Amino acid sequence: MNKLLHKRRDFIERSLLSSLAFLKDATLSEECANRKGFLQSLDPRLKTISLLAFLVTAVTLKSTGLIAALYGLCLLLAVFSRIPLNHFLTRTLLFIPLFSLFIVLPTLFSIVTPGEPVWSFHLLGINGIITRPGLDGALLFVVRIATSVSLVVLLSLTTRHSDLLKVLRIFGVPQLFVLTVSMSYRYLYLFATMVENIFTSVKSRVGVVSHRRHGQKVVAWNIANTWNRTTQISEEVYLAMLSRGYTGEPRRLSAFHATPKEWFWLLCAVIICAGLLYKGDTL
Repeated sequence: MNKLLHKRRDFIERSLLSSLAFLKDATLSEECANRKGFLQSLDPRLKTISLLAFLVTAVTLKSTGLIAALYGLCLLLAVFSRIPLNHFLTRTLLFIPLFSLFIVLPTLFSIVTPGEPVWSFHLLGINGIITRPGLDGALLFVVRIATSVSLVVLLSLTTRHSDLLKVLRIFGVPQLFVLTVSMSYRYLYLFATMVENIFTSVKSRVGVVSHRRHGQKVVAWNIANTWNRTTQISEEVYLAMLSRGYTGEPRRLSAFHATPKEWFWLLCAVIICAGLLYKGDTL
């Protein structure tokens, strides 16, 4: 019994620390943005426009094959931008596309989408029939979601946070939204680090919590303490930014400058999007 409880505590501890590490790595790491890759070398404005054009094209297309071709282009861009494919696929396929698959799962069956039957089965006294329209529609939805998420992640991985905020302001995104995103981004790392430190301090001082009531008191105290510390730190961070002249506008010492190579890339992106849309209309 004690061995089972020990394994459960180890599992909870590993899950908590792994989740915090993944959160900081997924949202706060700029390692890929600092590499010398293809997308990293492009002007952030033109890069954002081109990837946004690909995103609109993926949402507009109604052909699974054409969207899959666009997804293949996205993978090529990730390779040329020196982003490891396993790292990229982990970020783009394990969450939103997988969740979308469960959403469209009922549409596979004839009771929701009637049509030509592809496969039938009998399970627990229930007859199920998967239809061709349901399968095609579900595949189109999942591929579209996977491509859209991949394009957004590709932009965030290859663009520094400060550059991305500045591009948002150039494109007319409201200052309040940019300020909120900037504060959340800066504060998220502090919050994740704080939770790790609290967990380590509780483990070193309390040790093993063997009684449920004692564990509830420990958790309640840490929730209240975390709330007080987050409120205090948020005020300190905001006042520190104001004291350094922050007005809500993201500023950089270096200005954006587009080269002929980057304008050529934008032209190629527009041609690719136009070709895919034209091909989609003719199908």
